Amino acid sequence: MRTRKSWLEKMDNPDLPKVVAIPPKMQRRLGRGTLLIPSPRDVESAIRAIPEGTVKTVSEIRAELAAKYGTTSTCPLCTGIFVRIVGEAAEEAAAEGRTDIAPYWRVVRDDGAPNPKLSHARSRLRAERPAMAMPKARRRTLAG
Repeated sequence: MRTRKSWLEKMDNPDLPKVVAIPPKMQRRLGRGTLLIPSPRDVESAIRAIPEGTVKTVSEIRAELAAKYGTTSTCPLCTGIFVRIVGEAAEEAAAEGRTDIAPYWRVVRDDGAPNPKLSHARSRLRAERPAMAMPKARRRTLAG
């Protein structure tokens, strides 16, 4: 009996996206207003829109999604989780022989480092690096 969903299956959540009031515990960090809980497909669309040779931070993706949905903020926890789901689903699709995968390696942490939970991000980012338009501080983080 199979109980675990594949990463590709996790991409489709019929209950998302949704907009909620920012919970009181998060208001200290995010302020008052509305909070977008995006779907993995929303995050994937934002990632696919990143041009080759550039990178975006998770915070930049969150800001774009909040603007798209007209909310005050986007959930940082869910967005980070969904970036990982998109990356793992892309690798799963690549293993199946598909070539049109989301360029998840173009999403970096706020300090410019590749996402440590995505094992292939660093190597894929290095492969694209010659064309990469990044500040010097971000280039140094790819060496390791």
